[in-house]
Amino acid sequence: MVTLSSVARSMGGRFVGYPKPYLSQFRTLLLQSTSQCVNLRRLSNSDSGIVEVYLDRPGVKNAIGWDMLRGLQHSFEAISRDSSANVLMIRSSVPKVFCAGADLKERKTMSSSEVQDFVNTLRSTFSYLEHLTNPQKVPQALHIPSIAVVEGAAFGGGLEMALSCDLRICGEDAVLSMPETGLAIIPGAGGTQRLPRLVGRSVSKELIFTGRKICGRDAFSMGLANYCVPSGEAHLKALEIAQSINQKGPLAIRLAKRAINEGFEVDMASALAFEEECYEQLLNTKDRLEGLAAFAEKRKPKYVGE
Repeated sequence: MVTLSSVARSMGGRFVGYPKPYLSQFRTLLLQSTSQCVNLRRLSNSDSGIVEVYLDRPGVKNAIGWDMLRGLQHSFEAISRDSSANVLMIRSSVPKVFCAGADLKERKTMSSSEVQDFVNTLRSTFSYLEHLTNPQKVPQALHIPSIAVVEGAAFGGGLEMALSCDLRICGEDAVLSMPETGLAIIPGAGGTQRLPRLVGRSVSKELIFTGRKICGRDAFSMGLANYCVPSGEAHLKALEIAQSINQKGPLAIRLAKRAINEGFEVDMASALAFEEECYEQLLNTKDRLEGLAAFAEKRKPKYVGE
């Protein structure tokens, strides 16, 4: 079994203290990334199935350049290979910002073909995160739920990354925007497709046509965010949700994500047939029998992902 711990040992990983106020509750395993802009950590003890990706490029408000993009790819692929990872949270190490979007200074140095290559890679990386890609074309994708923890600015590609996650938790001070049309381009990493699926075509058109900024409360009211909480508390809420997911049957969670994502893209009859296929895959698992036994014995189940 490949785990993040074994990856860490091979890459010089080490245990580090968790940021306050969680210092007395958790430790995290820090994995050395191929990028200085992205750190991959997992919680320990009963929360060891929870993994966090930290965006850490403070000088440019976590703007996405090639180095950060490669770091995201590496992190998502490492998590996908780890059968003990149950849920992912993406958050920022930089105060008052989630991700400012693409690195426009780096973009200015690129040729048109280089820009196209970058945007295509960004789009495929976010599709990998969402696990919406055709499994025949992409043999591996991120099967586990992902949660975007949004405090502060989430613009352009930063918002597109959040849209690629399964859940979005916003602080009240969050500011979200698709400003691309102001640069004479359009959102190119899935924004024109994922935003309408969450908030509808009309609202999406207005937000993309105008580049209007919205706050966390607006994002929640229009269905873009699952929760809006007081500023500074988005991570606490995300952690609460992640802990709840982490206690469930991991195979069931992965297949539920797949059934919802892939079923949403087809007609109802095909979607129901796909749901049946996913359900059947769980019938002969150890976890299903453990769930029934735990219910009968009035105890918490101990799922092993088998």
